[in-house]
Amino acid sequence: MEFRIGINVGDVIVEGERIYGDGVNIAARLEGLADGGGICVSSAVHEQVENKLPLAYADLGEQTVKNIARPVRVFRVLLDPADSALEEERGENTLPLALPDKPSIVVLPFLNLSGDLEQEYFSDGITEDLITDISKLSGLFVISRNSSFLYKGKAVRPEQVSKELGVRYLLEGSIRKASNRVRITAQLIDATTGYHLWAERYDRELQDIFAVQDEVTQKIVTALKVQLTPSEAARAHRAPTNNLEAYDFFCAGLSTMPSERKKLMPKPERCLNRPLP
Repeated sequence: MEFRIGINVGDVIVEGERIYGDGVNIAARLEGLADGGGICVSSAVHEQVENKLPLAYADLGEQTVKNIARPVRVFRVLLDPADSALEEERGENTLPLALPDKPSIVVLPFLNLSGDLEQEYFSDGITEDLITDISKLSGLFVISRNSSFLYKGKAVRPEQVSKELGVRYLLEGSIRKASNRVRITAQLIDATTGYHLWAERYDRELQDIFAVQDEVTQKIVTALKVQLTPSEAARAHRAPTNNLEAYDFFCAGLSTMPSERKKLMPKPERCLNRPLP
């Protein structure tokens, strides 16, 4: 049996046998980012032990984790001395894919911050809708859903994704759904520089979800200076459905399907205008 370990330094609250607080919560999130049998530590821990232990560390960059307001910088502990040399060798031997002639982008799976794993399908559905929407723009090179979702739940750096997929831009974000309200954060990153080109937070009624998707798409078009054809411009503001219950059922059903069967499914806008049985 292999265990994952997350270590953090911070204040905790003690009540009897129970401890909680951000110090504990961050450690729990780091545990989820570690490989089986591995250890991840926060930057606070790294600063304390970097020069005091005969270990090497791989910088995983800043990670957005569940229920923590700010991104956390994470380091993976290289327990075997050979791992350090292997990390360097990987970086030297892995050649980055060439960038396409037109702006290239990958939409990484949006994080579900709802505190309810049952809502995972909703954040995945929003991610897939955004991929579908921007894939219709001829001026963009868009990575497929199958390649994008390989990074779901993994701690990755923008430059790593850029190198592996041959894209320059990354769209990432998070979704928090509660009752009839939804909060969506999104940020567009230039992976070659690490700079944010655009970032926004939306606090809306659930019925405005499609308007938010349209706005995110428009922000990408503007930031990357993509020229739309007349038909693309008209289609960009066309809501796939006004039936949110149907949309919710569609996302839930899609999440249970194997990836190979999803390829055979008609696009959401062709399904959601039909009345529910």
